[in-house]
Amino acid sequence: MKKLIAILLTASFAMVATAESPSLSPSAPDGLREGGTLGKVGDAPPIAGDPRDVKREVRNYPEQPPVIPHSIRGYQVDKRFNRCLECHSRESAPSAGAPMVSVTHFMDRNFQVRAEVTPGRYFCTQCHVPQTDAEALVESDFKPIDQVIRQGAREDSQ
Repeated sequence: MKKLIAILLTASFAMVATAESPSLSPSAPDGLREGGTLGKVGDAPPIAGDPRDVKREVRNYPEQPPVIPHSIRGYQVDKRFNRCLECHSRESAPSAGAPMVSVTHFMDRNFQVRAEVTPGRYFCTQCHVPQTDAEALVESDFKPIDQVIRQGAREDSQ
């Protein structure tokens, strides 16, 4: 019995030693972050720069959440406090010069209007992101719906 345990322990140590060998670690396919292996991750790219100097970004489709045109680094948004609501709440928005939170944020999942922002819409960065000067990671051929409709109308008239 002791011999069997010794053999099993020796075999398991040998397997661990060869599994960590760099020559046996296959390279990972390059995705959005180049290099690395399946067992080793490379450094993350640097965080994109501060928001661009743009007033408001044009939305690509009707229900697209607007992007945040200012830095939110260091903002506290948790179950106890939401820094965004200091400027964007119904009470503060006019004096802060910020857009008020959409009325849809006061509706619960049964479309009942509540006095405060509902829990499902309380964590702003679930949908809204700061606009930055970051380059696109992948190419996109996305077209806004207005452009698709106009293109379809042109094709129909020809």
